[in-house]
Amino acid sequence: MQYIQLSDNQQIPMLGFGVFQIAPEHTEQAVLDAIKAGYRHIDTAQAYLNEKEVGQAIAKSGVDRKELFITTKVWLTNYLDARASIERSLAKLGTDYIDLVLLHQPFNDTFSAWRDLIALKTEGKIHAIGVSNFTPSEVASLGLYSKVMPQVNQIEVNPFHQRPEQIAQLQEMGITVQAWAPFAEGMDDIFNHPVLKGIADKYHKTTAQVIERWLIEQNIIVLAKSSRAERMVENLNIFDFSLNEEDKKHIRTLDLGQSHIFRHDDPKAVAFLANYEVHGI
Repeated sequence: MQYIQLSDNQQIPMLGFGVFQIAPEHTEQAVLDAIKAGYRHIDTAQAYLNEKEVGQAIAKSGVDRKELFITTKVWLTNYLDARASIERSLAKLGTDYIDLVLLHQPFNDTFSAWRDLIALKTEGKIHAIGVSNFTPSEVASLGLYSKVMPQVNQIEVNPFHQRPEQIAQLQEMGITVQAWAPFAEGMDDIFNHPVLKGIADKYHKTTAQVIERWLIEQNIIVLAKSSRAERMVENLNIFDFSLNEEDKKHIRTLDLGQSHIFRHDDPKAVAFLANYEVHGI
């Protein structure tokens, strides 16, 4: 496993296992399988409604807590009292600290929530703090006006939505980029795309492995998800090859220039999130 160093010298595994859209009743086993496969970085969120099951898997895994890097995210309806919501997350996860906590969306009162994250980091209940789905200007505003910059921004990055300018701006500010939906949620039959499949065949790898490698080589943390244990093992096996410039040039041609999953710059999307109710968090 390769690691990336956050702004305060903490180390985070560059490959993480995400549990978005894994039903609570299947989460514990999925996380146990992921840890057995070799994952040490698990990514969940309050809004995924499976923090408890992630915690149960951690407890049953037999792996020392210090060897695991656990991320969760504060949902925007909890921003006015992020501290209380994180205390609930700690209880569900069954841990004394969370390695990384993110603000899940760039809407509502982000500054109130950010102040809570800063305080909890100072107290040691959180080891690193960041955001998700923020633009570079939103990250800069939050950090500069609060005097504490986010250490991480988790955003959608995949071959169909590559965001090179935003990634460069974030990394220039010293912010680590994490990629959600690295496989574009399977859209446009990405696993059989001829450009990606051609590169994969050349290296005797899978399309998923090529996408992961492409992200890793940009110093982007990859959050992959699979319910199949053999696929989990396969997705970790990406450190024995490298992409050449011709490969990367071909992948650049796939960029559609915008998300086809969720547009955070669309007022209708903001209205959807404002009216989206998540119970039990």
